[in-house]
Formats: sequence, structure tokens, C-alpha cells
Amino acid sequence: MTAGRALGLVALFFVGACGCQPARSPGRQKGFASWYGPGFEGRRTASGEVFHASQLTAAHRTLPLGSEVEVVRLDEPFRVRVRINDRGPYADEDTIIDLSKGAGEAIHMIRKGRVPVEVHVVYTPPEHRSVGPKNH
Repeated sequence: MTAGRALGLVALFFVGACGCQPARSPGRQKGFASWYGPGFEGRRTASGEVFHASQLTAAHRTLPLGSEVEVVRLDEPFRVRVRINDRGPYADEDTIIDLSKGAGEAIHMIRKGRVPVEVHVVYTPPEHRSVGPKNH
């Protein structure tokens, strides 16, 4: 066994042992971001928490709720880190993420409404494993 392979196996062991999980696909995704907020303030998100437009949160179609992503604006030098707490966007197929108004303000997109972005997965929560019925 080579030293590099042994180091890789050790790293895999520690990732599994600590409960940490590397980012799952899609690790990077390009498309458009839109923002939402009006009409949703105080309502429940898909995660069950109450939506506050000023928080740095977002809606994504497929990433696990609780994931953290960095949204990089491709036409301007702005980026923001948000937590996925809702599902969407439901408008256009090429719109890949809906940002809260606070996150939209952070990347200066409120006036434009929709901007090109790249989404980088920073963290996905460990999967919750359901335990089957107990045998008596």
C-alpha cells in the first residue's frame, strides 16, 4: 500500500468517525439566483422554521435542508453564505436558488431580481438514519 493511499484511508476513517460528511453532489452548480421575501415573512419554511427575510437563508430544490452553500455572483464580485431552509425555486428551470431578501442584499441583486451565480456546497448535515421496528 502506498503512503498516499494509506493517508486517504486514514482520512476516510476520521470523516466517518466524527460524523462529518463531505459535500454531496451537486458540489457546484451554475445558473441564476432570484430572491424572495415579501408575503412570506413569519410563515413556516420547508424545514419548519419561521421565515425571516432579513436572515441569510435560501430555498433549493434538492439540497438537504440545513445545508450551507456559498453563492458567488458571476457578473459582480459579491458572495454570500446561506443555509438552505426551504424548497424552490419554482419559477424558471435555470433559476437554481431563491435567496432571502437579506442574502439578496448581500450580493447586491435586489434591483435586478435575478443574477447569474455559482452555488458551492460548503456543508451538508449528516443523514438521519431511521431505526426500523424493534423485534420483540
